Amino acid sequence: MAKPLAVSPLAVPFPAMGQIGGVRLATVAAGIRYQGRTDLVLMDFVAGTSVAGVFTRNTCPGAPIDWCREALAGGTARGLVVNAGNANVFTGRAGRETTHATAAAAASLLGCGQSEIFLASTGVIGEVLPHERITRALPALATGLTPTGWEAAARGIMTTDTFPKGAIRTVTIAGTPVTIQGIAKGSGMIAPDMATMLCFVATDAALPQAVLQTLLAASVDRSFNCTTVDSDTSTSDTVLLFATGTAGNPPVAGNADPALADFAEALDSLLLELALLVVRDGEGATKLVRIEVSGAVSDQSARQVALAVANSPLVKTAIAGEDANWGRIVMAVGKSGEPADRDTLSIGVGGTWMAREGTVVPGYDEAPVVAHMKGSELDIAIDLGLGQGAGRAWTCDLTHGYIDINGSYRS
Repeated sequence: MAKPLAVSPLAVPFPAMGQIGGVRLATVAAGIRYQGRTDLVLMDFVAGTSVAGVFTRNTCPGAPIDWCREALAGGTARGLVVNAGNANVFTGRAGRETTHATAAAAASLLGCGQSEIFLASTGVIGEVLPHERITRALPALATGLTPTGWEAAARGIMTTDTFPKGAIRTVTIAGTPVTIQGIAKGSGMIAPDMATMLCFVATDAALPQAVLQTLLAASVDRSFNCTTVDSDTSTSDTVLLFATGTAGNPPVAGNADPALADFAEALDSLLLELALLVVRDGEGATKLVRIEVSGAVSDQSARQVALAVANSPLVKTAIAGEDANWGRIVMAVGKSGEPADRDTLSIGVGGTWMAREGTVVPGYDEAPVVAHMKGSELDIAIDLGLGQGAGRAWTCDLTHGYIDINGSYRS
């Protein structure tokens, strides 16, 4: 087993998490792959909890993704089982058997139907996940459930993560206070098209499943789908949002109900915070980078340009080396496949415009840009000069640490 990874220099302390009415959690060391650490999490939800989910669009998904997509049709959840160390992907019939055995065991313990159990796995692809290690550990998890187990759960789902990730928001719906809080894991194999990570969010708000699903899908598109570490889209991406209804807020008329405005904004904020925590923990990362694109022909085009820059190994290595090489940004814009014109393009870093209209800005002074690039959080601005479209993406630098981690991932 590889030695523990050093904590990311961009790490953020785990927040003080509250309790969500109708939610309990437990974590245990099941020995699925790791030794001497927790790797299995159980979440229990009160009867009637509605659930929404967004999953990877990778065409080789894991067995838990297939299970959750089918379970989501029921609209309600009573339990969630998550394991770290083995992704249960590309495991054929054995993978399907593991999902069925795990769901059956959890459903028996929680007194519900198997279709109300949701599953997620993360870790090595292509190795059979021995479900006996999970089912054997579940009874102890069921007896250890507690409403305060959020940080332990965040640690229990980590793989190459170097710190646990959590966020919390409190807002009102029609005057009734409600809380949203969640945890996430992710460090490598992070790219849009759902983004690569596991994320589990719960709220005590009373919201119908259809409303919850609409809110979650839109929010994920504005957060996780705007982040990238290494351009690789995982087979196991899962975001699940559970609403227990214990806050007792008045019924909402639909996702366009004005009473939901603050909740939707808080959900956006919370998911973006979790997404950026994943980028902060990018394998080998030392810098968090925001790329803002304006002047595009559409918002979608702007986001694609931003992601092309965010995914460029040459841009990311220049950032790692603190090299103010704006030519690499121009290159990445040009390869994006989106409308761009060299003679209307402007590039800026840290508030300093470096290039305009196809060439370097007259009298350009590199000193403030170099100073900005020595920091841990960088801003890149790109104005295409073609229209009103705007978009953004977040990424991290690419260092030798990424190679060290992924070159020995299975050892």
